[in-house]
Amino acid sequence: MNTFNLKALVIVGVMALSASAFAAPMSKADYEAAKDKISAEYKAAKTACSSLSGNAADICDAEAKGKEKVAEAELKLAYEPTREHRYDALKAKAEADYAVAIEKCDDKAGNVKDVCVKEAKAAQAAAKADAEVQLKTSDANAKANEKTGAAQEKADKAGVDARKDAAEDKRDARKDAAEDKSDAQYAVAKEKCDALSGAAKDSCLSEAKAHYNK
Repeated sequence: MNTFNLKALVIVGVMALSASAFAAPMSKADYEAAKDKISAEYKAAKTACSSLSGNAADICDAEAKGKEKVAEAELKLAYEPTREHRYDALKAKAEADYAVAIEKCDDKAGNVKDVCVKEAKAAQAAAKADAEVQLKTSDANAKANEKTGAAQEKADKAGVDARKDAAEDKRDARKDAAEDKSDAQYAVAKEKCDALSGAAKDSCLSEAKAHYNK
């Protein structure tokens, strides 16, 4: 399948994987040049996809568009490394992977295709849930630091309370993520049961409900 290489964005990968506190910030000129590079390579990839036909062309287009969106999100993160932009980059990756997976499911039929679609949705839900946990955890930590710093005269008490609040926020975020993943995985299990019939299907559904506490 056709892919395209974002060699100009090596700095993006480096900065996206860390806080890059000691790295020089990306200049506006470098940012604009990288944006132009992403756009040009996306157009080149689209042109390459035009030599294909049918679902192969659709998959190629989805891959090209997904890589463009991910590269743009990672570039934004490199230029303005905030918690929100990190979340946006992770979400863009989840959505890009999902778009390609769904196109690939079109090569299948019947229950096999249905299961493929459910699995793609489950993977997307899991990735987005993980991204949400990262964002909420980061926000909780930042909130705790702010509370601690704003109450110097009550540093001990403020610090304990802030850490408690942060821990609760993290637990809530992880709980929400776990529920989202469980729901998506249960949907996959139910879809697989549809390939069966009679007692075998009933047993399959019962096992799925028991396993995912539905």
